[in-house]
Amino acid sequence: MDRIQKALERVLQVAAVTLFALLVVIVVWQVASRMLGAPATWTEEAARFTFVWVGFFAAALVFSERGHIAVDFLVRLLPKLGQRLAGVYVELVIIAFAGIGLVWGGSRAAAGAWGQGLGSLPLTLGQMYLVMPIVGVLIILFALLNAIGILRGTKDPYPQPTIEDAEVV
Repeated sequence: MDRIQKALERVLQVAAVTLFALLVVIVVWQVASRMLGAPATWTEEAARFTFVWVGFFAAALVFSERGHIAVDFLVRLLPKLGQRLAGVYVELVIIAFAGIGLVWGGSRAAAGAWGQGLGSLPLTLGQMYLVMPIVGVLIILFALLNAIGILRGTKDPYPQPTIEDAEVV
């Protein structure tokens, strides 16, 4: 299962970096074309579209690494079994949110806006919203892998702080 997670993380890394680089190129072109007196009309929508996709992919990547903010000081006071149960409960809540909010809600949003064209791009608003169910499925998969790891005892119930998390005094 670790190989699956690492492979998906690598795909997300490549996608996020590629989209971010594309976003930089689009915004630089937008500024340059305005300075030259002939603004490119497509850059505004392309930058927005790219920004939405890179944001969702980066959020899924951070989730896969368990890097989001976690308030776990109460959980740390529990015995090991309580910590494990709390960790699995959190993963189940995340699965519910991702399933309802991202997969179901995102699918409805994408379907509802599929025919709504963007003014200067040959894409639709529904295609921009399509990132929501894609990322929702990835987050569900990562949460399932986390829950299984917590139950098996191969993953900590909460992310361990790293040296970067340490407060400098």
